[in-house]
Amino acid sequence: MRIVFAGTPEVAVPSLNALVDSEHEVVAVVTRPDAPSGRGRKLVASPVAQRAEELGIPVLKPEHPRDPDFQAELTALAPEACPVVAYGALLPQSALDIPTHGWINLHFSLLPAWRGAAPVQHSVWAGDEITGATTFRIVKALDAGPTFGVMTEKVRPTDTSGDLLGRLAEGGAHLLVQTISGIESGQLEAREQPSDGITIAPKILVDDARIDWTQPAVAIDRQVRACTPAPGAWSTHEGERIKIGPVTPVEAEGRAALAPGELEVTKNAVFIGTGTSPVKLGEVKAFGKKQMQAADWARGVRLASGVRFGDE
Repeated sequence: MRIVFAGTPEVAVPSLNALVDSEHEVVAVVTRPDAPSGRGRKLVASPVAQRAEELGIPVLKPEHPRDPDFQAELTALAPEACPVVAYGALLPQSALDIPTHGWINLHFSLLPAWRGAAPVQHSVWAGDEITGATTFRIVKALDAGPTFGVMTEKVRPTDTSGDLLGRLAEGGAHLLVQTISGIESGQLEAREQPSDGITIAPKILVDDARIDWTQPAVAIDRQVRACTPAPGAWSTHEGERIKIGPVTPVEAEGRAALAPGELEVTKNAVFIGTGTSPVKLGEVKAFGKKQMQAADWARGVRLASGVRFGDE
């Protein structure tokens, strides 16, 4: 099938690679415009654009897919389908109507669960045991189009969003290729999503990632893993924001009672009280500093037991 692939971040690259390696013809790639990055704020091409250029595939970078010039270019390419992975822009109906079989999205949840921008983060935060990926035809309503196929993936007890998304990106790439092949052969038909079981996964903002130490340890563990690597769970110490890496819930037995947010500092570890049992801090990142093990950071700032996080 003649296809134009749309995607932007690193998580979309496995799908581009899989489609290029398949029997389908990738005639172009659509991605977001170059964006400022780093301290120098130099314009940098998206990971998908960089990979497409390595592969010698033409790249389109419209400011918005409603742009008439972009739609004219897309029409001239005559795609039979446009597979999409995390493109990052809303598609108007005029663009949706261009490919013969529409725009086929790979979404990282088992639809209709977790429609929206951050399905993997919300799945981890909610404590889901099973998640997956779904291919569906894009319609105007958010992630509500008819579905083609699914894959499932177990959420491991220590998974961060980054860990889980990495596995879903690889498995989902194969699902996307199978979907395009099934559409081409006529063996795959889209099915409307059920009206029950719909949950929404909006983008998780920095303010959402602030830890409330009065919450149970299991809830804090899920929050921190859900916000790793982005936007990064955090708390405060002496008025400064401290990013918190994954934590480990520990048994309260045999430990000193810790109030929510209260620290116990030992030679090799830092523990912090929650609304239930304590958690052991993993890595932390103070403002302007490198990420490091909590015990190393505690020694460097001469942190003592009894100090509280999050009081400011």
